[in-house]
Amino acid sequence: MIRNYEMMYVLRPDLSDDRLNESINKYRSFLTERGATELDIQVRGRRRLAYEIGRFQEGVYVQMNYQADGQQVAPLERAMRLSEEVIRYLTIRLADDKSAPSTPAAVAEPEPVAEPEPAPEPEPAPEPESAPEPEPEPDPKPEPASEPEATASEVAAPSEEE
Repeated sequence: MIRNYEMMYVLRPDLSDDRLNESINKYRSFLTERGATELDIQVRGRRRLAYEIGRFQEGVYVQMNYQADGQQVAPLERAMRLSEEVIRYLTIRLADDKSAPSTPAAVAEPEPVAEPEPAPEPEPAPEPESAPEPEPEPDPKPEPASEPEATASEVAAPSEEE
């Protein structure tokens, strides 16, 4: 079954233009030899990486869209993994949406969506009738502190025995 694939790969930024074109053509011919069709390659250019990969902070981004039966993906990724020119790659299988129209003119106009009615504003709450506030109860006054009573051991005088 023929499916749509998209592959993005990042080449080392220190490659010369000749080596860069060689690498791109190498992967293009790799796919066409193995039966991929509708091959579309876009060189996205040199960009800063989100994080350092190896010792590189920049890379040359290349995007390939193609149709294939899936037998080409694993060998292509293996070739990229073994290559010193490719520092990162990712292949995704695009969704096969057969119900989607092929041309933008065939897209149906969306139906207008009725706007929801605004919620009624809440009525202000009636003000409570003013009632006299109760007076706080007075705190009971603490009784004056008395001196602590002496314990029995303190009262009894020590006896001296000899």
